[in-house]
Amino acid sequence: MMSAIVAAYGPFDETLGQRMLDRIQHRGPDGRGVKRVGAAWIGSHHLAVMDPGATPPPLAAPDAGLWLVGDGVIYNHRRIRAALDGTAFMTGSDLEAALRLFARDGVAAFARLWGTFALAVAGEAGEFAVARDVLGIAPLYWARRGDTTLFASEMKAFDEDWREFVEPFPPGHAWTPSGGLVADPAAISTAPVLLQSRAADEEPPAWVFDAVRETLIRAVEETLDASKPVGILLSGGVDSSIIAAIAARLAAKRGLTLPSFSVGLAGSRDLAAAKLVAEHVGTTHHELTYTAEEAVDLLPTIIGELESFDPKLVHSAVPHHLVAALAAEQVTVVLAGEGADELYAGYSHFGRHTDGAALHGELLDTLDGMHAGGLQRVDRVAGAHGLEPRLPFLDLDVVELAMALPPEWKLISEQRPAKWLLRRAFDGWLPDEVLWRRKEQFGEGTGMNDVLGEHFSAVPKADEATPDELRAAAPELDPPLRTAEELAYYRIFSDALPGINAQRTVGRFVEA
Repeated sequence: MMSAIVAAYGPFDETLGQRMLDRIQHRGPDGRGVKRVGAAWIGSHHLAVMDPGATPPPLAAPDAGLWLVGDGVIYNHRRIRAALDGTAFMTGSDLEAALRLFARDGVAAFARLWGTFALAVAGEAGEFAVARDVLGIAPLYWARRGDTTLFASEMKAFDEDWREFVEPFPPGHAWTPSGGLVADPAAISTAPVLLQSRAADEEPPAWVFDAVRETLIRAVEETLDASKPVGILLSGGVDSSIIAAIAARLAAKRGLTLPSFSVGLAGSRDLAAAKLVAEHVGTTHHELTYTAEEAVDLLPTIIGELESFDPKLVHSAVPHHLVAALAAEQVTVVLAGEGADELYAGYSHFGRHTDGAALHGELLDTLDGMHAGGLQRVDRVAGAHGLEPRLPFLDLDVVELAMALPPEWKLISEQRPAKWLLRRAFDGWLPDEVLWRRKEQFGEGTGMNDVLGEHFSAVPKADEATPDELRAAAPELDPPLRTAEELAYYRIFSDALPGINAQRTVGRFVEA
């Protein structure tokens, strides 16, 4: 489920928790619940996807004296339920499986969860624990002051006097008052392990392409498990197109036709490609065109919901905001193609590598930073529209397989364009002009890079940054603010989230 969660441990005024929940209730329109348990307080606004008829969280295990609030999806919840044979489950919620596993195993339970999650558990015996998935797909922030520690799904939840203490909660970690931060065992391969004896220029064996394809198909099948309507955010790029092709085939076997959604400026390349893919794979397609003026007018709203001012993130957030609004008219769950570029070296800057080990190291670093970049955009924009995003490329089976492959197969060359391994695995699933389309950022294919670049490179308007203002403001951050456009976004961010320390909380893309 997509949810807003808030938790506190230590001296705490419940009215603060209620205010925090109020600020992020857009993440969960299906119910609100709070619970004080000893020194702990937990609360949630939830979006019910897996078990719509359940009572609002916190989820309870009364016999164990435990309660849980959570955001995200536990994909292996059925296997956990089977392993807990004899346990009397009260709901069909995937998060109850996590709660019951915690009741049995304590903090060690978090390492056995397979999915995207941010969880807080509180118990009558003094138990309190918070955990976040290893990739940081589910958002979580925390702030510590005196004897009190607060947690929330978004930065905007915190009162202004708390915001200087806010930091991202580290992915792949759990926290308890007695034990502090504890890291789960690394779920991502730190070194490739498959086929190390093969030369870099050798053709991979056929079973490699089969494994890449079948693992992703299984991941998409899991993301279609929902009791609410599911759609596809179809940008027209190869990644979302592959997801659309798989999901459409799986849905057709069930006698269903999925809707797909795309946006762009009139005549944009993304709109044309998305329409072609939709016709090819058989989705019911919906598209929206917007004007440059509408995009610029949306910036204050989008930067506030995005909680970032990084220009690359803002460029992609504008069309993402619009496509999320379009999708929210019809569906509750959306599939998206995020993660493929980080697994298969899809970005142009990866092309500078000629050494597999160096490329692999950068891919690991990029995966480690996704929670403060593209994943933040996906989460915040979806949450602002009451949508739950699901990302099959970041299923941990898909991630582990991709990172175990020889990185030399991901090097970019004339013979092997970016993500050629992934493209080859889906040969025949898409039109060639889409399958082998050059990588474009979401903001590039929709036209947003040009729109916003031209807007901020024009003669400065009264409410925008002059060159002198940029020189004066640049040193406020490290690395310094780089352009008048970035300064303009930084000002909007500061107005939307007064008191937040941008240096500690905002990820920024810096060319190496």
